[in-house]
Amino acid sequence: MSTSEPFEEVAESWTQEDAALTSAPPGAPGPIVPGDSIAGRSLTAVVAIMTFLAAMATGAAMLVADAASDWQSEVAREVTIQVRPVAGRDLEADVNAAAAIARATAGVADIRVFSRQESAALVEPWLGSALTLGDLPIPRIVVVKLLPGAIPDFANLRKALAAQVPAATLDDHRGWIDRMRTMAETAVATGMVVLALVIAVTVLSVTFATRGVMATNRSTIEVLHYVGATDGFIAKQFQRHFLALGLKGGVIGGGGAMVLFGLLQAADAWLIGTPGGDEATALFGTLAIGPSGYIAMFVVILLMALVTALASRRTVAQTLEMIE
Repeated sequence: MSTSEPFEEVAESWTQEDAALTSAPPGAPGPIVPGDSIAGRSLTAVVAIMTFLAAMATGAAMLVADAASDWQSEVAREVTIQVRPVAGRDLEADVNAAAAIARATAGVADIRVFSRQESAALVEPWLGSALTLGDLPIPRIVVVKLLPGAIPDFANLRKALAAQVPAATLDDHRGWIDRMRTMAETAVATGMVVLALVIAVTVLSVTFATRGVMATNRSTIEVLHYVGATDGFIAKQFQRHFLALGLKGGVIGGGGAMVLFGLLQAADAWLIGTPGGDEATALFGTLAIGPSGYIAMFVVILLMALVTALASRRTVAQTLEMIE
């Protein structure tokens, strides 16, 4: 009988029992890596927690990015003209002239001129309603709504306003749009950093768990080497074991994050029309991550399981080199 024959019998026995895990009858060969152990349950909990955090960070980043995109599109659809009161000039005439200039600009869909009372109401949140605003030089506002996809010539519009209405200034909100874009990019970058940290913690946890399991089963590994088992076969058993743990923990953690976002979306729909719900919608959007968000969370689950399996295989390979 060749050396490979007893190895094949032992390998087949271990492979069959690995699928059954702890259900093996007394006296039968057990799996190389015990399936139900305190270390395995602890690692599953760690992977579940890490996956939950990673999925929450991914979903939150997508929420902020979507909300910022909505804000950008809303802000980019209109510009404002401020007409300041200037001594010696007729404010109403300046406002009408500014509105006429804007209306004649290509790409403009509509013009809305704020009345004196509406302009004064804009500063009430800062100055209060008890203050008499009649004597304050409050500028008048002209809101210019743009056609979808239109990019008017703001440079010529500014020149026309400066020539005919010196007290008028044009604000195309580019500063706000840049800030929103920066905020969205920062949110996405933060989510990526959190995901990277979670992966790093998972790798460390799997590394320590794998070394602990290998130390416990060192005699079994030495026997496998003696009968001719290759390092690849042994590493495969550990990889399969930890892949199962990673999938289990990932499904628990990622599934919990999906349920939480689903509850947030349901609560947001239930609170529509209430003051708190309207404020939350204005700040965060609809709190719905949509199909793309759930797909991203599913990818996070698979990523955590893959990281768990690969970290285990790498640790096994390094440990086997030390044993040899």
